[in-house]
Formats: sequence, structure tokens, C-alpha cells
Amino acid sequence: MAKRNAQNNKSNNGANIGYEAELWRMADALRGSMDAAEYKHVVLGLIFLKYISDAFEELHAKLEAEIDQGADPEDPDEYRAKNVFWVPKEARWSALKNNAKQPNIGTLVDDAMHAIERDNPSLKNVLPKDYARPSLDKQRLGQLIDMVSNIMVGDAEARSKDVLGRVYEYFLSQFASAEGKKGGEFYTPRSVVKLLVEMLEPYKGRVYDPCCGSAGMFVQSEKFIKAHGGRVKDIAIYGQESNYTTWRLAKMNLAIRGIEGKIEQGDTFQNDRFPDLKADFILANPPFNMKDWGGDRLKDDKRWKFGIPPKNNANYAWIQHMIHHLSPSGVAGFVLANGSMSSNQSGEGEIRKQIIEADLVDCMVALPGQLFYSTPIPACLWFLARDKKNHRFRDRRGEVLFIDARNMGQMIDRTHRELTDEEIRKVADTYHAWRGESDAGTYEDVPGFCKSATLEDIRKHGYVLTPGRYVGAPPQEDDGIPFEEKMTELTAKLFEQFTEAQRLEAEIRKNLKHLGFGEDYET
Repeated sequence: MAKRNAQNNKSNNGANIGYEAELWRMADALRGSMDAAEYKHVVLGLIFLKYISDAFEELHAKLEAEIDQGADPEDPDEYRAKNVFWVPKEARWSALKNNAKQPNIGTLVDDAMHAIERDNPSLKNVLPKDYARPSLDKQRLGQLIDMVSNIMVGDAEARSKDVLGRVYEYFLSQFASAEGKKGGEFYTPRSVVKLLVEMLEPYKGRVYDPCCGSAGMFVQSEKFIKAHGGRVKDIAIYGQESNYTTWRLAKMNLAIRGIEGKIEQGDTFQNDRFPDLKADFILANPPFNMKDWGGDRLKDDKRWKFGIPPKNNANYAWIQHMIHHLSPSGVAGFVLANGSMSSNQSGEGEIRKQIIEADLVDCMVALPGQLFYSTPIPACLWFLARDKKNHRFRDRRGEVLFIDARNMGQMIDRTHRELTDEEIRKVADTYHAWRGESDAGTYEDVPGFCKSATLEDIRKHGYVLTPGRYVGAPPQEDDGIPFEEKMTELTAKLFEQFTEAQRLEAEIRKNLKHLGFGEDYET
């Protein structure tokens, strides 16, 4: 199976980050007793403000140099024409930096946020505006402003290196880790998002995430398009997030990268903000095994084409919601708990059977454990395709690819694992070759790793989609030593261990006897 050429062979996982980690340590040292969930908005809000101020100041200086040519550095339209946020005087970073030690600094930051929202409608109700609250230590806030003042995140050089993007992404991951299960709901680990994007290749069309969290899927899609020479304007972004504060994070996360998209706030099940959307690509990481999703109120919903989802688990509601929103040639890739591949509770097995028989399942990937901040349990990736005929790739009707990646990943700290770029390429290349992409090489089954199964194979396994059922065991390495010779050697070692055990037992009995306990320990 041939591997495609990768544009960057260097692993870029969290273990290699230096600058961002140092910045995080400095910021975290100023947190004090503040809860991570609360502190998150304090820090990320300031970093966002610094970013738009840097970009503004750079263009402001350029316009000042061109006043003789008719430029007006105080005309908001000059900035909007260059896709730069207009920053009114009271909101510019220099004003905040000069007043960082003043007791009213919290009020000044709040006023700056209000002013930016007032003059930039796309940011309305997005920025945090609670810096004046008594519980926020104003001395620490001033120190944070001083710290952020020392980094350039929004000028041309910083933008070319995506300094803010890297810092923002790293901070999101660290806050997710600090918040534990709750934090994991807004942040999907970078390596998981990258794997989904690399497999689906969203070059052109409508991209949708019905539970978009902090918008990581969209950010990674943009990176993918740029890395492969595509145009970001060729995709249209649609996202929905139920949590209001997380929705604000998503809006800021996209704004700092200049990504335009329709990101709506609201409950996706109860208030689908894109009821008529048919997406070409769907990427998502829904909450695992969500219990309280309001299923009782949606029994007759048109989205449940394959069966009514159980009221105490939203997994199959998410799956059917995404199928409902796929275009006639659309593809979806999403994360779910492992139980979704085999559960027969509350009708889930029958729904899964109907989806499989409709030939919508394209690929299943088993992931290793400890990838997610919200849970240590392993998860899986589902890939669905509306049209498996010879549309973009080869005719795959009646076939499903199974990939077992449970043994992949490397530990980046005591509790979290991350897939390496090389592993991501291996899984994605396998899928691309199986789909029949022209430059992906020839697909072959690899025992213990991947298997192209038929619908009949899946029927024989009771419609269970766990990759381990299909890929088999990896081949054992043949070291060239005959079995009889190995057995003789192993038997000799075993008897050596028996002899050593007897010797140790005799020594222990002897020592116990010297201590006066010998009689009690005779057998």
C-alpha cells in the first residue's frame, strides 16, 4: 500500500511545543485561586484584544505614512476594506497597557470590549465583558496585560507564522485539561480533528458541524486547504453550539483567523438553526452518550428515518441528524463512544442495522484510549457516505473499511495520548487508497490493522461495527527458531525459576525461624 507524499514530515504534536507552553506557564501562574472555566475567558479575551489591536496598529502606521496620498488613518472603512477590525481609540492596546496598574483597569477593559463590539457588528455579544467584577484580582489582571504586551500576535510576521492561532489552540487545550470532563466538551484534541479532516479532505463545498464547540473542526479544515494549495473561499462554514460561552469562544477562534462562517447558538436537536442545510462535509465530535437531550419531545421528528433514538442516549440521534443534513454526494466523519458500534440497547442495534443496510457506512476507525480530555475511555470514528457509487472515487457499494488504530499514539503527559502526524497519515492514506483515489496507491488488507469487509461479513457479525471483529490478529514475527528449540529453552527457564523459588522459600523460612516464628510457618 503506497503512502502519499506528505508536505511536512515533522511531528507537530503537543509534546514539541515550547513557546506556547512557556506562555501558558506564565499565564497560569497569575490565575491564583480562580476556576479554570472562569479564567479561560479572562485570558483568551485579552489575547484576542491584543491580536486585533496589533493588526490595527500595523495598518494604522501604514495609513499615517500615506496621508499625503489621501489615506485617513482614522477612517473605519480603510480597515474594513482590508479585512482588519476597526479599533476605536479607547480600545487600543496602548491605552490599556498604559493603565494596567490603575485600580480601574477592569472597567477600562470592559469599556474596550464594548467599544469593539459596537463598531464591529460581527463581534456583537461575542467578547467577554466582565473584567470589572470584584472577584477578579486587578493586580493580576494588570500583570496579565503586561505579559500579553510582550508578544506580537497580530502583525504581518506573526500572522504569517500563525502565532496567535498556535497560542490560542494551545491555551484551549490546556484549559480543557484543567477543567477535565467539562472542558472536554468544547475542545476536541488537535490530532483527532486533523485525522478527521485529512480523511475527508474538505476542499470545496459546504462544511457543517452541528456541535462545533470552540470551532476546531473549521480551523483545521482551513489549515488543510491552505497546506494543499486550495482556496479557503471555496468552502462555506456552518456551525451550531448549544453552550453560549462556548459559542463565543468559537466566534473568537474564527475571527482571529479571518474565517467567515455562520455559527449559530442554540440546541441542535430542539432548535436546528439550519433545517434546510444539505452539507457536502460534516465533521463533528458530539458529547459522548448524552443522556438529557430531550428525546421525549422529538419522537415524530423527520430526522429519525432509521428509527427513534433512545431517550437516554443521544448517540443515534446525532448519527441520524448528520445523515439528514448530508447532500446527495455528501460525506461525514464524526467521533462517538465505542458503545455506538455494538450496542443493542433501546433499539440502537436495529437503527444501526438499518443504516448499514442502507449502505451508508463507509469506514470505521477504532481509536486508542486517553485521547480526550473529557473521558479516558477509547472512542471511535464513523465515516458515512451518501453515494458510494463511482462518483468521486471507485464504486464501493456493499463494502466497508475497518481500521484498528487502538495501538497508535504516544503519551504527551501522564494522562493524555496523542496521535502523531505519521500515524494520522497512515490511517488517512489507507482510507484514500481504499476509496480508490488516483494518487493514493493500491489498497491491501493488513492483518491486525485494516480490512475491507462486505455487508454479508457484517451481517454474520450481527451488524456489529467494531474493527477488531474484522481486521484479525497481526502476524507474529518469525525469528527463524524452530518451535521444538523454543519449547526446550522456555521449559529450561521455567524449571530454573522453580528452583530459584524453592531456594528463596527456604531462605525466608530460615530467617523466620531465627526470629522465633519458625514453628508457626512449618507446612
